[in-house]
Amino acid sequence: MGSKLSLLLSLLCFVTCLGFSFSGKTNSFESVPDLEKSMYTQIDGFPCVRLLNLSGEIGCSNPGRGNVVAPIVRFKNANEFVGPAAILVSLDEFESLLSRHAWPNFARKVAGILVESTTQVQNGIKGFSPDVKFPQAGFAPYRSNNFEWNPAGSGIMWKAYNFPVFLLSKNSSSILQEVALMNEKTKKAYTKVVSEFDLVMQTTKSGTHDSDSCLKEGTCLPLGGYSVWSALPPINISSPLKAKPVVLTMTSMDSASFFRDKNLGAESPISGLIALLAVVDSLSRLGGLEELNKQLVFVVLTGEAWGYLGSRRFFLESDQQSDTMKGLDLAMIETVVEIGSVGKSYPQGTKTFFAHTAGATSSVNGTLNALQHAQDSLITESIMVKTASTSNPGVPPSSLMTFLRKKPQISGLVLEDFDSAFSNEFYHSHLDDLSNINSTSIVAAASLVARTLYILAGGKDPSAINNIKINSSFVEELLGCLLDCEPGLSCGLVKHYISPSTTCPSHYVGVILGEPSSKPYPAYAGDISRFVWNFLADKTSIPSKNLSSSCSKDCNGDNELCIREEADGKGVCVISTTRFVPAYSTRLKYDDESGSWTVLPSNSSDIMGVEDPVWTESNWDVINVRVYTVQTAAYDHVILLLGILVTLLAYLLIVIARTVIRKALKQD
Repeated sequence: MGSKLSLLLSLLCFVTCLGFSFSGKTNSFESVPDLEKSMYTQIDGFPCVRLLNLSGEIGCSNPGRGNVVAPIVRFKNANEFVGPAAILVSLDEFESLLSRHAWPNFARKVAGILVESTTQVQNGIKGFSPDVKFPQAGFAPYRSNNFEWNPAGSGIMWKAYNFPVFLLSKNSSSILQEVALMNEKTKKAYTKVVSEFDLVMQTTKSGTHDSDSCLKEGTCLPLGGYSVWSALPPINISSPLKAKPVVLTMTSMDSASFFRDKNLGAESPISGLIALLAVVDSLSRLGGLEELNKQLVFVVLTGEAWGYLGSRRFFLESDQQSDTMKGLDLAMIETVVEIGSVGKSYPQGTKTFFAHTAGATSSVNGTLNALQHAQDSLITESIMVKTASTSNPGVPPSSLMTFLRKKPQISGLVLEDFDSAFSNEFYHSHLDDLSNINSTSIVAAASLVARTLYILAGGKDPSAINNIKINSSFVEELLGCLLDCEPGLSCGLVKHYISPSTTCPSHYVGVILGEPSSKPYPAYAGDISRFVWNFLADKTSIPSKNLSSSCSKDCNGDNELCIREEADGKGVCVISTTRFVPAYSTRLKYDDESGSWTVLPSNSSDIMGVEDPVWTESNWDVINVRVYTVQTAAYDHVILLLGILVTLLAYLLIVIARTVIRKALKQD
């Protein structure tokens, strides 16, 4: 009875103590989650994940099947630490730290990396680009691999790291800076604050370390999404008249970054996307386009940052006469104009752009003349176009490279805000954000392109040319929608067309889900793709006769599309030649029955297909980082020894007490 009472008193004391925090205030734990919340601090951040290709893997992952737990130390103190640690590093030291990952002692010292995020970090960094100095050189239609289009490039994003790496949010950076400082001050204390990384990749768990094996095992999915093309005005696919020559204008909507979901690509390529949307908006208000002798077609590609997935699949879908290309004959393309990085021309003075050209001289000269004509009509806007330096080996990394590979004699032009080297010092970096561009530069580029396209399509009316104006307020609105979290994709413009799945935009291509289709299930096409499709279908359309309250039932005629259906559940029926085009590796085939992907053998006649890495992304269950306090192993050993000692003493006291009590009872 006495031992039971003692145990009960001990439990009461423990529960009473548990109700007090270290500050002396009481905490109320009504559930297990409440208790966990008091013990663990969740860390907000953006992970580096595991990507694979046919020859191996890149990116980051926990080294094994379990979580990684390690004390948090600052980079400058890492060498003083005996065991593996979670290294807290500033961004300006990040490249230096990763450059050591091949060192023998590196793996023994580094359990994970936490990268600080600070405000106005661009001001203190000359350049940060994790891509290589010549991005995607293997796909170029020329050989000059030593040329440096991207001087700031370090190439760190193309290596494999068998430890987790996270970019911290600003709030989490502050928290962990305090934690690291506390760990420094309490080196000899019996407790340490540790981080726990849950970045277990399915490909690591299953031992599938390339795209072929992981697709067979179902531990990864192909990178991809949906490109969009649209004709202005709509193409009458049932017309017996000969198709007009095509002036094709294109840009990209996906970027890349070391950190998967911190991927804005403001300058490269979203400034070009915004410019193209502004061009379409402007030309859609111009009458008489159907009377021009050439057809305007606009293409927004995705997957271009990963082996030009979008543009290469665009050609393959055309070769296969897929429904996604219905109405567009690529053999009719006469001129290609690509809008590249156009957000960094000098905002105060003359806004200068560079025309990078390729193809037949006569056609190129015609395009340059139209560009010059457009510049002359904008004389009061202080806009200048220069021909790119002849010392350049060819066009810069761009989707035009695919067109030149497929149709070497095609006339093509890429409009950029640089000549021989990227003006974007944060190319394919999370720092390529809204602060890296200016809207006046985008408006200037869009003005130039809009008027050039009208002239290339056969427009000669000077008054019509002068009436082509870019809505600068529309450009500003797009900047807020596509490059900021406030308002982000919850802005009125985007929500007018779609119901976005998230607020903060990200321009990572993502993975392709389900069977590729010309009419993808909304959840399988990204927010940006669906917005672009709806916007282009709207701006390039003419009203349909089926103006019913719910277009989904009656919108089935030739070229009839239902737009804005996501936004209000009803939609509007319009006539528009706007199509989704799947964007994924040309060396992949989807099996309808098994729902799996197969890697096709390379075709020696397809040069770009031979170069195709076939990019995939590893599956995962959850990605999480949290911090909490633990006792050191030495302290645990001391507690264990003390426990054993107390147990032995207690046993000895019980034996002595028994002996004394027995003697006392005998005497009585």
